[in-house]
Amino acid sequence: MNKKNFTITLLILGIVITLFAGCGKNTDRVTINVYNWGDYIDEDTIRDFEKIYNIRVNYDQFATNEEMYVKIKSGSSKYDVLFPSDYMIERMIEEDLLHKIDLNNIPNYKYIESHFKNLDFDPNNEYSVPYFWGTMGILYNKTMVDEEVDSWKILWDEKYQDEIFMLDSQRDSIGITLKMLGYSLNTIDEDELEKAKEALIEQRPLVLAYVIDEVTDKMVAGEGALAVVWSGDAVAAMRQNPDLDYVIPKEGSNLWFDSMVIPKNSEHKEEAELFINYMCETDVAYRNADYVGYSTPHIEARKKLDPKIRDSEVAYPDMESLDNCEIFHHLGKDLKLYDRIWTDITAR
Repeated sequence: MNKKNFTITLLILGIVITLFAGCGKNTDRVTINVYNWGDYIDEDTIRDFEKIYNIRVNYDQFATNEEMYVKIKSGSSKYDVLFPSDYMIERMIEEDLLHKIDLNNIPNYKYIESHFKNLDFDPNNEYSVPYFWGTMGILYNKTMVDEEVDSWKILWDEKYQDEIFMLDSQRDSIGITLKMLGYSLNTIDEDELEKAKEALIEQRPLVLAYVIDEVTDKMVAGEGALAVVWSGDAVAAMRQNPDLDYVIPKEGSNLWFDSMVIPKNSEHKEEAELFINYMCETDVAYRNADYVGYSTPHIEARKKLDPKIRDSEVAYPDMESLDNCEIFHHLGKDLKLYDRIWTDITAR
């Protein structure tokens, strides 16, 4: 072999060794599993985290708290970070499914507004870090509704038959009905629940569809006059269609919180806390809030938002105006009362 060929051979060998070494390094890096709501994060967030920390992220999405819970409870899948809602966090704490979070590893927690700390479902801030919050209300089309919308009762008005979208969610649909009737959305009084069931059965012929994520597109397209939605979906819809508006009915509603937690069977708690802290960085929290449209509990991120959103009563209502609103609580064994009612309603 001449010197030139020998040199080329060494060069090729060096490239091959480097490639294999690189592959080994990528294979050996830690992988964390994240389970979040659908379309609930800025598209670049995961990619940027992987680049910065050399940690791979498997990212899955769920549609309901119950879907997520069943998967975690069964132990069939191991996740490191979850994004459940308030009442589900309360349930998972009771069932010892969550790790306590070491807030010393979440220095960006200092940016979370005090309003969103020491909440009922995690009173000592041990298990969760707030991600988004909001309300539930009525999104309506001003070209199709020519009266004041200020009560849940409008969803029972026969003139809007086949123009009403309800949520395909038992706690939410039963909850707003209970509020309309003057009851708590956490009631376990069987007489009150029976009245809510009767009202929903009476309303059933007026409902065009029971929906979840697709409600935004349907209202933007003018397919309905009225819809029960979460405030973030209302913000997204109103951005696309100026004929839409949103209101929290006078009877009160649900004030909800989605937070980041670490399940007990996580194999990478340290990396999970690193991910949670990253999600609380100001620029990251801002990008997520701007992309998703839901309300951020992050003080500095909110300041960076477009004033039209930052000062909006839809996304950021005055906390005093939420006096009639309630947080959902885990109902334990009494949840079967809601299961029975929802089965009676949806089976018709």
